[in-house]
Amino acid sequence: MLSIDQGVMLVNYARLIVEHHVNNEPLPGCPSDPFFQEYNGVFVTLHTYPDHKLRGCIGIPEPVMTLERAIKEAAISSTQDPRFPLLERHELVSIIVEVTVLTPPELLTVKNPEEYLKKIVIGKHGLILRKDGHSGLLLPQVPVEQGWDVEEFLTQTCYKAWLPPDAWLDPRTKIFIFSGQIFTEVEPHGKIQEKPLA
Repeated sequence: MLSIDQGVMLVNYARLIVEHHVNNEPLPGCPSDPFFQEYNGVFVTLHTYPDHKLRGCIGIPEPVMTLERAIKEAAISSTQDPRFPLLERHELVSIIVEVTVLTPPELLTVKNPEEYLKKIVIGKHGLILRKDGHSGLLLPQVPVEQGWDVEEFLTQTCYKAWLPPDAWLDPRTKIFIFSGQIFTEVEPHGKIQEKPLA
């Protein structure tokens, strides 16, 4: 578990990377705290302010690189999320930056896919769904924010993977769960707090 001070450093660093990238300025170095050299999956999410609409969300789901590198890659990528236009300079004062640090994904093993409905906990788990070369991921905060139950969460993860909505019922489908710690700005350049999942 990261402390709130570490979460503040992560969000501030992600904000710096976003701003320097959009302004076409040299990227800053990260703080010297050693936890930046630990390996974690991480996502950077941008929301508009004050209406809190999604503006970009990209990340590195597996712990395959240091937090320093993962934050840098995710922050830059979040400004050019293919679902949205490129983030522009004038928007920097009206976005809030959110960072989610992930636990390593864990494969769920079941005898019957219906068991997923009891093993997945809304407000705790994020999902990765893989089948036939397709992959979809939704962060743990998404079903909470959208008011989904577990079945709808599975359905929407199928859609995210460009698969039929009931692909989670196919025994060949692999479903992984993970948890996350979320740190977010309350307002642009404002106070940073840990965001509860439930």
